[in-house]
Amino acid sequence: MSDFMNVSERAAYLKGLAEGLDLDKSKPEGKLIDAMLDLIYDMSDEITYIEEDVQFLIEQNDELFEIIDEIGYDVDDEYDAFNEDNPEYEVKCPDCGAEIVVDEDTLIEGEMNCPNCGGELEFDFSSLFADEFCDEDCENCDVENCDIKF
Repeated sequence: MSDFMNVSERAAYLKGLAEGLDLDKSKPEGKLIDAMLDLIYDMSDEITYIEEDVQFLIEQNDELFEIIDEIGYDVDDEYDAFNEDNPEYEVKCPDCGAEIVVDEDTLIEGEMNCPNCGGELEFDFSSLFADEFCDEDCENCDVENCDIKF
């Protein structure tokens, strides 16, 4: 059997081998092998149809990108703009050490569970903002009489 045979050709090859064995289809073993070969043959037809559909979709996709290029629309710029509006950050779970990518909204919420171990992750930025906006000390920063509450 050649490595270059497609699925349909391989199914037909197996069916030919079975016919060459002259199996008795009145016996359970012959019935089983015949039914299995019919299934393999039907599956090979379905795989061929799927391969044809995938090839069609690939061609359609290529045509779509050609049209996009012709009109001057830059898909990469759109993707970059989206990422600039929704930046992502890498954080490390203190419990399991897993590195997790989170978006800005999740950071602002202040907490989440680690998808790896389920441990609670808390994000506290009060000390970062307090030093920037406070001129007095409070419980949130090192500046006396700070009015900013986090």
